[in-house]
Amino acid sequence: VVRVGTSESVDEEAIRRLPVATPRGERVPLGSLATIRRDRTPNTISREDVQRKIVVSCNVADRDIGSVVADIQQRIKENVPVGEGAYVGYYTQIGGQFESAQSAFRLLLILGVGVVLAIGLLLHIAFQSARDATLVLFNLPMALIGGVLGVFISGGVLSIASLVGFITLLGIATRNGIMLVSHIRHIQREEGETDFRKAVHRGAMERLAPILMTALSTGLGLLPLALSGGKPGSEIETPLAIVVLFGLFSSTLLNMAVMPALFLKWAKPTAPQRMACDAM
Repeated sequence: VVRVGTSESVDEEAIRRLPVATPRGERVPLGSLATIRRDRTPNTISREDVQRKIVVSCNVADRDIGSVVADIQQRIKENVPVGEGAYVGYYTQIGGQFESAQSAFRLLLILGVGVVLAIGLLLHIAFQSARDATLVLFNLPMALIGGVLGVFISGGVLSIASLVGFITLLGIATRNGIMLVSHIRHIQREEGETDFRKAVHRGAMERLAPILMTALSTGLGLLPLALSGGKPGSEIETPLAIVVLFGLFSSTLLNMAVMPALFLKWAKPTAPQRMACDAM
């Protein structure tokens, strides 16, 4: 940093004539050693990993951060030839909230896959049947239909809170499937119903009220959070509640309408326990 006089008394030509001492004691004008031009630069030069760093920050409003970052990357690609010509050696890196969101997305994706695998394993252990466990897991895509619809209606922004809502929804949808499948098996094994179609119909009708009541109680509890969108402090609760509410509606409806048909088509009848004991 060189300070010379005032801005009124010193111009670019005067700066070019400033004498600079060489190692041999000679004095040469500064203009012969450097290019002098008027420009704007940061008042502080930051460094990281032995490289100069310039931070450009911005706030995102009325849009999701993912689409904003995509637009920024596209503009940089079109207008800043990084690594070419005068910009050789330069690179850009987007961090901050976007970087944290990307890390959280990856973690939640891994956890979501782990949750589904764990649910499938526990169902297989509980029912002692891979076929029954798979039928229960059919509730997951039924729930995802409503959850995706809820994200689309609420603005199409898939946030961290929405992903947490999807993971929560997987557990609720699995619970509904377990209630239906386990009761149908109970009717066959414990009550001795040998007509498979009649057992499925009876199990669906007898589990209609419990499944509707559990879904209704969960939905009524989340309804105030879903309706509080835009209020301070609702940035996390509202997307989560919307995903669970819409997913709960689709999974409950399809569970009672589609699951009995799938059970009739793919499941196998189970012999009553008394008959199994007599055979032994």
